[in-house]
Amino acid sequence: MSLDSTVHSAPIARRDAGADPYAWLQERDSDAVLDYLKAENSYQQARLADQAELRETLFEEIKGRILETDLSLPSPWGPFLYYTRTTAGDEYARHYRCPRPADDSLTVDESAEALLLDPNVLAEGGFFSLGAFSVSPDHRRLAYSLDTTGEEVYRLYVKELDSGVVSELPFDDCDGSMTWANDSQTLFFAELDDTHRPHRLYRHRLGDSGADEVLHETDGRFFLHCYRSSSERQLVVLLNSKTTSEAWALDADTPTQAFTCLAPRVEDHEYYVDHGQYQGQWSWFIRSNQDGINFALFHAPDHGIPGRDDWQLLVPHNDQVMLEGLTLNASALCLSLREGGLPIIEVRPGDLPSYRVQLPDAAYSLHVQDSLEFTSQTLRLRYEALNRPAQIRQLTLASGEQSVLKQTPVLGDFDPDAYVSQRLWATAADGTRVPISLVVKRELQGQATPLYLYGYGAYGESLDPWFSHARLSLLERGMAFAIAHVRGGGELGEAWYRAGKQAHKQNTFDDFIACAEHLIAEGLTTSKQLAISGGSAGGLLIGAVLNQRPELFQAAIAEVPFVDVLNTMLDPDLPLTVTEYDEWGNPEEPEVYARIKAYAPYENVCAQAYPATLVIAGYNDSRVQYWEAAKWVAKLRATKTDEHLLLLKTELGAGHGGMSGRYQGLRDVALEYAFVFKVLGLI
Repeated sequence: MSLDSTVHSAPIARRDAGADPYAWLQERDSDAVLDYLKAENSYQQARLADQAELRETLFEEIKGRILETDLSLPSPWGPFLYYTRTTAGDEYARHYRCPRPADDSLTVDESAEALLLDPNVLAEGGFFSLGAFSVSPDHRRLAYSLDTTGEEVYRLYVKELDSGVVSELPFDDCDGSMTWANDSQTLFFAELDDTHRPHRLYRHRLGDSGADEVLHETDGRFFLHCYRSSSERQLVVLLNSKTTSEAWALDADTPTQAFTCLAPRVEDHEYYVDHGQYQGQWSWFIRSNQDGINFALFHAPDHGIPGRDDWQLLVPHNDQVMLEGLTLNASALCLSLREGGLPIIEVRPGDLPSYRVQLPDAAYSLHVQDSLEFTSQTLRLRYEALNRPAQIRQLTLASGEQSVLKQTPVLGDFDPDAYVSQRLWATAADGTRVPISLVVKRELQGQATPLYLYGYGAYGESLDPWFSHARLSLLERGMAFAIAHVRGGGELGEAWYRAGKQAHKQNTFDDFIACAEHLIAEGLTTSKQLAISGGSAGGLLIGAVLNQRPELFQAAIAEVPFVDVLNTMLDPDLPLTVTEYDEWGNPEEPEVYARIKAYAPYENVCAQAYPATLVIAGYNDSRVQYWEAAKWVAKLRATKTDEHLLLLKTELGAGHGGMSGRYQGLRDVALEYAFVFKVLGLI
């Protein structure tokens, strides 16, 4: 197999790295590593140079569907409406507020609006990520945090909204969170440890030069997070690993007091706390898995901080229905459920009968977007499907009546009925039925078309169908798009997640392969027309199935892929490694070491033909280090037996989420789609 000498010959041969010959790529900021990554970028650009015109066409095409100047749906809070506005040519939305109309409508008075924050100025043309954006309870101050490198380490700021004066708080290594107490003078924020884990909570009073330590979490598996309860009467600190949690609470009116623990942690007991009203009385609500893995809901009267003995069962555990969350409001209790692979919202409006929100599509995404003010009689739902742009729906809690307040516009000749959305089911090798969501142009339904198959399958995250302006560029060129809802995700509840983690991780890969085989067997595509994609833990999925069944696929895209699993999990000093033991296992244990080694993409690269592959990395990525992608690509180049494209693009100024601006993001999508078109011969 021939190699491009500008990328590969000199660097990889320069030193002997023993058992891991590409470990030298972990020498961050060394000249050799930077030269190597830049050479790979140049190589990628050269091999795709013939697509420059197509990429520009795709970029303009996608951009042309988006309403570039738009106003978000205003949110009423206190005396103001809060909203954002995008402007053509700007990478980021600006944040505004205006006085709340006397008739309580959502009409924005532009003549009286105030600009709260302009990220376009703060970004200065570089990377930009806004962490916290938190207005104080008295509406006089804005607390916000900025990451300007992509490393997810934030600087903290407070802006006086009357005068516009901005103060930077003198604290380092912050996770970006900022939580107000009710005095509008006290802020709580979290500090990161050396492994990038939020481990200390601090209390800072405006005007003071320092901050007081409030809590310190010493167990490396646990993250610390502070938030305001739905009632805005309590501050809650959640300490949680991937299997266990513990909550502490403090009256938001007395921020100088100490937090009190609701229930000391017990291994494998997860519980999550909120505060609101029940039958007209202030109450605590606790979502807990103490009665079963799909969670039950408990409540406790607010006579101070309740102990575990005070919990009273409100919604029992159900083997068939996952209780994913709850939304509290003075008017109703809303349960976020998952049943049969679909999200469901069940409303319990006080003394009135309970009901489930009714929706038009067979496969969709649904969640509570905004609970609005605690006393509101309505809340807002975000609803979308593969062929239906996102809608913000207002739900009147007492009656169940819905109205569409805003639908994401799609410019040009767009008709959602021109595309058909389907729910299919594949059968894995062990007999498990695996759901697939698919969308295709209606006239191509049932035909063998080029197909883009996406997957994730980790951390219990549900990959519900979503609409994409960019995806229309695939569909209009005759491609189908599908999502494989594999085990390891949360689409079918907690049991589905547990069946794809730790000792059962191979199920994730088997499910994805089964979905690909099903789509081929049903005549919806062929292996020569099949492109696959996934990012982060989904990149691990892509890397594993490429090793195990490379002949099934023609093209692959792996974004910030977690492919060097074994070496990363053997290094507890890397960010997040210890916290990941609950997901993957600790390879210091021999049986876990053998298990991870059996599927780790980097470890299992072998002398076989692989599909054409595009790999994307972020140099400042603190979650999946850039070298995982770089090492994997280097090993593939030296080992694989084909001449198919293998390209590595490292964003040298970005982190885990890629480039930060909206136009930069569209150009990244255009690059990936053009790569797929090139490989599948659709140009």
